[in-house]
Amino acid sequence: MSTQETATPRAALNHPADQPRVAIVTGGSRGIGRETVSRLAADGFAVVVGYAGNRELAEAAVKEVTAAGGRAVAVQADVADEQQVAALFDTAESEFGGVDVVVHAAGRMYLAPIADLDLAKLDEVHRTNIRGSFVVAQQTARKIRRGGAMVTFSTSVVGLAFPGYGAYSAGKGAIEALTMILARELRGRDVTVNAVAPGPTATDLFLEGKDEETIARLAAQPPLERLGTPADIAEVVAFLASPAGHWVNGQVIRANGGII
Repeated sequence: MSTQETATPRAALNHPADQPRVAIVTGGSRGIGRETVSRLAADGFAVVVGYAGNRELAEAAVKEVTAAGGRAVAVQADVADEQQVAALFDTAESEFGGVDVVVHAAGRMYLAPIADLDLAKLDEVHRTNIRGSFVVAQQTARKIRRGGAMVTFSTSVVGLAFPGYGAYSAGKGAIEALTMILARELRGRDVTVNAVAPGPTATDLFLEGKDEETIARLAAQPPLERLGTPADIAEVVAFLASPAGHWVNGQVIRANGGII
């Protein structure tokens, strides 16, 4: 075997050159998910844009991809509903031929001190973030093609331990554990599973309810002295989804500008 053959990532060797790779992005209508849709489409992926309720934003994401010459379709799915998630994966197979990459960016956040947390809100957060991640991981394990990649989302708050983030951080800690286990359960399939854990990132979800002083304080914490952007995180996801990132497996990537 030549040196060039040895250096070629297996993910590239396992995929037919005449077929586009196919990505599913849950939470693909806004924020980091939306940016990831654009970034993967730019890399040549056909993209299934999963969304919970905002059809208009999801269709706008599809139009952006198709206007640039790419292929995309929007599919509504509650990530915690196993039948809807199965239909999401079925659409990827019927429209584009299969599933090579799954980016699970859908999530819910509710902030309150642990002592004051409405347990109904806890149930809502955990239904989306824990059950939803498990349902998507389950379909990924069943449907993803050899040489593929799954990327889940945690948060650097798991390490930062910000007050008020008890419910959210607990759910994301569960996602980290799920990610590590799935990476090992897919042994022999040439599929990678990693979690990206952003720090404070300028998305609507993060900025909602925060005053300018709080935002400025959080932006000053990383050595790079700014908030992250959805594009910063999408670049990390694109690397993990690419053949170049295929040797990274079973890891939590803390994409946070060095805040911890």
